[in-house]
Amino acid sequence: MSVHNDQIVSVLTRALQEVLSRGLNDPRVRGLLSVTKVKVSPDQAAATVWVSVLPAEHADLSMHGLKSAATHIRRQVGERVRIRRMPQLHFKLDQSIKREAGILHAIEEARRA
Repeated sequence: MSVHNDQIVSVLTRALQEVLSRGLNDPRVRGLLSVTKVKVSPDQAAATVWVSVLPAEHADLSMHGLKSAATHIRRQVGERVRIRRMPQLHFKLDQSIKREAGILHAIEEARRA
């Protein structure tokens, strides 16, 4: 990844987190949303945004809401950053936190046994 692409990823990550933390006017998007990773295509036409949702029971509905609001979120992010081409946003659920919590729970159970 180039330095320029790294800078774009960093700027987009901060702006996306800011937009998501301020909340969306979509009742489907609930819980704590965190941007865990952003990957921008080499031509900067698209960006894949991995998001974790807590509590996990809100994940499916929140992801549906994010995908529906992608154009609105893209516009909000575009108002906060200055890049030549604002990429299309594609949201994916990051389940690594859920896996890590499961591993930690298993370790705790093993310690108790």
